[in-house]
Amino acid sequence: MFETAIQTFTSPVVLFFVLGLLAAFVRSDLAIPEAIAKAMSLYLMAAIGIKGGVAVSKSGIDGTVISALGAGIVAGFLLPFFAYAVLKSFGKLDRINSGAVAAHYGSISVVTFVTAVEILTGQAREPEGFMVAVMAAMEAPAILSGLMLARGLGNKDDGQSMGEMFHEVFTNSSIVLLLGAFVIGMVGGEAGFGEVQPFFEAGFKGVLCIFLLDMGLIAARRMMDARAITWRLTLIAIFLPLVNGAVGTALGVGIGLDAGSAAALGVLCASASYIAVPAAMRLALPEADPGIYLTMSLSITFPFNVLINIGIISAFAAYLTGGTGVVP
Repeated sequence: MFETAIQTFTSPVVLFFVLGLLAAFVRSDLAIPEAIAKAMSLYLMAAIGIKGGVAVSKSGIDGTVISALGAGIVAGFLLPFFAYAVLKSFGKLDRINSGAVAAHYGSISVVTFVTAVEILTGQAREPEGFMVAVMAAMEAPAILSGLMLARGLGNKDDGQSMGEMFHEVFTNSSIVLLLGAFVIGMVGGEAGFGEVQPFFEAGFKGVLCIFLLDMGLIAARRMMDARAITWRLTLIAIFLPLVNGAVGTALGVGIGLDAGSAAALGVLCASASYIAVPAAMRLALPEADPGIYLTMSLSITFPFNVLINIGIISAFAAYLTGGTGVVP
């Protein structure tokens, strides 16, 4: 596990994230223009989506793919219930904020997944392409369970709120682009991808490095401005990804995924959404405090996953599948 951690921390992708953290903490004026950051985000999602679709077009849809999709959807729906119990009992949050935060810890972070794929690939454990579809499928179930926990299905406004909320989620730019690019990759296949491969392959790692530099800046600056985060919530923001990551990895191994794909499922379960779910919660639960759920997911859980937890999950997946956790 120590050697796996060393491999993680020597990755340029992770080091650029650390650079962003340090730059923000020393109050540097370093910044990435918002338009450029959005363009990089669109590029990364299109690239990971189309490459995943091409991989599925080569392997086909079989029982393993269906099992992985089912496992991801079930995990996305159930994980918020555990998070809700912890947030209410130990975190001392009220019902509304507990439900809103819990939804974040059942959903996923695209950037955490993309970072994990790069790290796992560098360790010769590249996840299967269909994990992109699993990632997309895990976005919405957690929002449903989080809303159920926060408001209950008996609320007279739930029908309208849920309808607007799911429209917001399923038309979210990240979901539309990920699924759309995935379908394009499946339809075009390897031959079609060859026409655009230089664009999506050559610049991918470089763009990811600069994007994570920006994420480091944002995470650190939000952390320094946080006012509503207690020590209890800080511990929960580290505890939940550890437990969820272990559960997701074990689930992946249990349904027959290889070490890389099982680790990817573990990372998806460990990550916390800071894009789609905050947008949905802002619409459906405006009374919830964004200073709590955004700070926990973006400023605490996201750095913890990128810097530490991906390495832990990778080593755990290798151990469960009979490996050593270290790539020669």
